[in-house]
Amino acid sequence: RKVIDIAGDDFGMRDPSWLSRFGNATRLATHYRRGRVVLAGDAAHQHYPTGGVGMNVGFQDAFNLGWKLAATIDGWASDGLLDTYHSDRYPVGEQLMEHSRAQTYLFHAFTPEGLALRDLLSRMVPESREFSDFLAGRLTALDVAYPSTDPTAHPVTGTRAPDLPLTGTEGTLFAALRADSYVLLDLTADGALSGRAQERITVHGGAPDPSRDAWEDVRAALIRPDGHVAWAWTEEDDTKLAAQVDAVVTTALGR
Repeated sequence: RKVIDIAGDDFGMRDPSWLSRFGNATRLATHYRRGRVVLAGDAAHQHYPTGGVGMNVGFQDAFNLGWKLAATIDGWASDGLLDTYHSDRYPVGEQLMEHSRAQTYLFHAFTPEGLALRDLLSRMVPESREFSDFLAGRLTALDVAYPSTDPTAHPVTGTRAPDLPLTGTEGTLFAALRADSYVLLDLTADGALSGRAQERITVHGGAPDPSRDAWEDVRAALIRPDGHVAWAWTEEDDTKLAAQVDAVVTTALGR
């Protein structure tokens, strides 16, 4: 009956074997962590089940929390690392809530104004590459970034690192990521940071990706276990670069 009311026809649908009903109970937990209690996935955010965005965001909650929790338990986390789970993920939950409510309105808008808005957006998606890329990033959660509070930080800090090829191997950055250590990506031409490997820090040489303007001047980057950039450096003097790297690594490892 509902299909007929909405579409004017039931399209031959008969005798359903399973039905499910959802309302828009979009909501967000106030805190992702309170003492020894942490929330992730559907426990932290609830939304209208469309597009699979909740699954993507839930996976990223787990990635963000997992390595920080392990580092804290194993004793190599820096002070306050576990607290950054909330500061990293809560804004993403807010974005999800906004996105979910907007989607819900478009799906259920049957007024002339609502239908016109949906038709307009449907035309804009294939016609505007920038708008299409923006929506794709939101839906896949590949645009998620954790901006640094340090105004001097490089723009790629906090962003998801690209899968850069590693020199001297047939591997790539993503294959080098480990749950129990950072990756120090050495993008200097002469491997100036090759001797910086230590416990919880693996060093891999790489070549800058000329197709990514944001990485054009980066000479070294510290990559978190979840694939996001913890820090990036542009210092051209190798000695100064090594000193800057050592200082950040010491802080990252809580030493």
